[in-house]
Amino acid sequence: MFDAVLIEKSASGQEAGLSKVETAQLPQGDVLVDVAWSTLNYKDALAITGASPVVRSFPMVPGIDFAGVVAESSHSDFKPGDRVVLNGWGVGERHWGGLAARARVSGDWLVPLPEGVSLRNAMAIGTAGYTAMLCVMALERNGVLPDSGEVVVTGAAGGVGSIATMLLASRGYSVAAVTGRMTEADYLTGLGATAIIDRAEFTQVGRPLAKERWAGAIDVAGGVVLANVLASMRYRGVVAACGLASGMELPTTVAPFILRGVTLVGIDSVMCPKSERLAAWQRLAQELDTAKLDAMTTEVQLADVVAVAPRFLKGEVRGRILVPVNPHLK
Repeated sequence: MFDAVLIEKSASGQEAGLSKVETAQLPQGDVLVDVAWSTLNYKDALAITGASPVVRSFPMVPGIDFAGVVAESSHSDFKPGDRVVLNGWGVGERHWGGLAARARVSGDWLVPLPEGVSLRNAMAIGTAGYTAMLCVMALERNGVLPDSGEVVVTGAAGGVGSIATMLLASRGYSVAAVTGRMTEADYLTGLGATAIIDRAEFTQVGRPLAKERWAGAIDVAGGVVLANVLASMRYRGVVAACGLASGMELPTTVAPFILRGVTLVGIDSVMCPKSERLAAWQRLAQELDTAKLDAMTTEVQLADVVAVAPRFLKGEVRGRILVPVNPHLK
């Protein structure tokens, strides 16, 4: 028996709590992993609170990512003792996830943890950091380089935004950080942001085209925020969109695309091909400042995850929330 956060549904509604689970209850898969660290992400908060229909079947162990050590494997790429990380693939939505002491998954979903990255740091990075790196890689691939001009990051005090700000700044980009919590200005400046902008500037529907400001953008918000970012892009600017914290709607026009040649790149971290995952994790291992990474992390015990989840939806969470499950594993 081991501890797991379990979401169950009955006629009276959905309920989440800490439960005891047997290994035999885990879903099918060819690799059994002892989970060392997991995290609490925005999508996990949606799943745990039931605020959005993230969970596709019940009961469900949430947790869209984890880092751990292989306990058993019939997959040719992995053997007991290997250190691995998992992001996405519907884990925590359709397949039991990482907020538990053990997980059984397909070996095709796992990435070997790069040398020099601890299991704890793997989850300090987590899906947020991996997504942020995919966004940075998309900007580079589309020609946005440090000398191209200022890059704006929305939701900059959150997990994706914090790491995106840090990654861009470390590569020499000038970063404008957008946040609804101006009290976090010092935090964002410490990550390398050169300008802090109040999110209020982006929350009202604006003109189809506004003054050209940004060479690139990483957007976690969607909705009106993304529409205003698009309207303010420079000629041939590039926007990497990876979230919907402000809504799924996109009240914009074709003007930024056909008059300024703006490129909108969608970033999907869930089903991303393994080759891109490996490239992203290798770069994260090489480029992240571990001291700054530590400064943006908070630990929450597995037993407290359900109580903390609603804070995400209220915009009260800064940086990354780590969940030590078996932290003695190395």
